[in-house]
Amino acid sequence: MIFTLVIGLTLALVLGMLAQKLKLSPLVGYLVAGMLAAQPWWGEPVDAHIVEDFSHIGVVLLLFGVGLQFHIKDLLAVQKVAVPGALVCMLTVSLLGMVAFHFLGMGDVAWVNSLMFGLCVCVSSTVVLTRVLEDNKMLQTPAGHTALGWLVVEDLFTIILLVLMPVMFGDDALLPALGGMAVKLTLLVLIVAFLGKRIITRVLTYVARNGSDELFTLAVLVCALGIAVLSATVFNASMEFGAFLSGMVVGQSKFASRAASDALPMRDAFAVLFFVSVGMGFHIGGLLEHWPLALATLAICMLAKPIMAAIMVSLLGKPMRLSLMVGGSLSQIGEFSFILATLIAGTYHLLPLEAVNVITGVAIVSITLNAALYRFVPLAVHKLEDRGIGTQHAHADSIPAAADDVYRILLVGYGPCGELVSQVLRRHDMEVVVLEMNVDTVARLHKEGLPAIHGDASNRTILRLAGVEKAKAIIISSAAAPAVAIASAARGLNPDIRVVAHTNYIRIAQAIAQSGDAHAFAGEAEVALAMTSHMLRSLGATEEQVMRECGENRRRLMGEGN
Repeated sequence: MIFTLVIGLTLALVLGMLAQKLKLSPLVGYLVAGMLAAQPWWGEPVDAHIVEDFSHIGVVLLLFGVGLQFHIKDLLAVQKVAVPGALVCMLTVSLLGMVAFHFLGMGDVAWVNSLMFGLCVCVSSTVVLTRVLEDNKMLQTPAGHTALGWLVVEDLFTIILLVLMPVMFGDDALLPALGGMAVKLTLLVLIVAFLGKRIITRVLTYVARNGSDELFTLAVLVCALGIAVLSATVFNASMEFGAFLSGMVVGQSKFASRAASDALPMRDAFAVLFFVSVGMGFHIGGLLEHWPLALATLAICMLAKPIMAAIMVSLLGKPMRLSLMVGGSLSQIGEFSFILATLIAGTYHLLPLEAVNVITGVAIVSITLNAALYRFVPLAVHKLEDRGIGTQHAHADSIPAAADDVYRILLVGYGPCGELVSQVLRRHDMEVVVLEMNVDTVARLHKEGLPAIHGDASNRTILRLAGVEKAKAIIISSAAAPAVAIASAARGLNPDIRVVAHTNYIRIAQAIAQSGDAHAFAGEAEVALAMTSHMLRSLGATEEQVMRECGENRRRLMGEGN
């Protein structure tokens, strides 16, 4: 057992790091590690059954993590797009996958088997999508929020499917079995909710006050695995559903953050073994043998799914930028596809193992390509908007050209920082025009009678609509905005405009400050200077000494790299 775990985890570590160096998802490395671990190169055979047994714990903890990080408010915030969009998209992709498997699959198969294949390829990877959005600095944008809400709907669909499969494919009559399962699940939810409020929270509170860190981690794991076992043995539901419920209970308590920091690393370690076990069952020869099905499935995942998602987002009234960003992020399949495929094939025998092999191969290719290609989506959007395609022209006439005696300021971003800056500037009789990516914020500003434009401030068309040629300054208040690109576009239209930017990193602030009349405030530098000022004052330094020290350090920081 130790030999098997060492080989599997070592290969996963090395290849996961290599994949990350190549700007790919570590999942690709874990799957390839499983493929290599299954080869007869290690002196003694690697026991796939041991890896599979540990991977079951990984699946349970994976669902516990989904429940722990599930917040209904995230879904409600984008429900008008995410719920109908995800449901229609999953239905369409499932039907396409069903047709592809029926006509290109392993011989003459029933439509129910084909439907199972379609369901396996209709859900995207939470792990991969989140990582792709983070790497491209899109996670906290409207497109990122919509994509995450979309994933919440897909995750809930998967949970429901895991719950219903024992009833749908059991030996009992369907309707009585569904009724009995509904009663059992309702009872399970009520018991878990009661346990969470009355018992689990008290137990975690007691352990947190009187126990060590490892005892708290152990208590969280007992809650996750205990409720999963309770779900399976007493209520005949899946362990995954029980784990999801326990994650929701802990996630709604005051211990959510600590549970995430303490228990989720253990989840990640076991989840790695799940991906390794999937890779061990993959055979490239089987994929090549069924290449028409593999090619069709890849086209469904990487072309049909993102195109359908983009169309749905557009039909639901969102701009082209948001549609393309959301659609591009969904062009892969991952962990839940593996979970469904292995369960359907191994437990219910509704899919041949060759079909699972095809799904694994398509997942490896789609994850790799999605991570590599998504970085070009924002560039494509910029190119289209520069040509006037998909640009939001609504309310353009509401912002007339600035008079000569008006001091116009363009303000990029209207979060807490931008709103405060706007209020101060308006109190000093300056005209502030807001450029904001959140369409709801723009609508609210219009209702308040404040000039605002919905669009990307790095796009020249949007800057012209805001009157950049007559503006005295542009303030980039959001650290997530592409400050260098915005400053460059604004200076291209108005070389004399003053640029004031908020960034997270000193290196970006230096790049902005080196061009013309510009000043950038880096979060790294400002926090360091604020902490230094506090310590100097506490040691008795005068305000003059504090200001001089801070000024010298600020100039030194901004001058680095010259």
